[in-house]
Amino acid sequence: MFGLGWPEVAIIGIVGLLVFGPKKIPELGGALGKTLRGFKEELDRPEEIEDDNLESD
Repeated sequence: MFGLGWPEVAIIGIVGLLVFGPKKIPELGGALGKTLRGFKEELDRPEEIEDDNLESD
């Protein structure tokens, strides 16, 4: 996972908890999930856009 071990991931999680607080973490997780899902969908989409551009030329 990006060359990070479990101790580093735990430290990042603890710092995130201290910075954002326990109530904000689920909201941030949901937003991150939606962002990653949208990013993956857009990665699949350029093929469709490229096909449309070729047909219109």
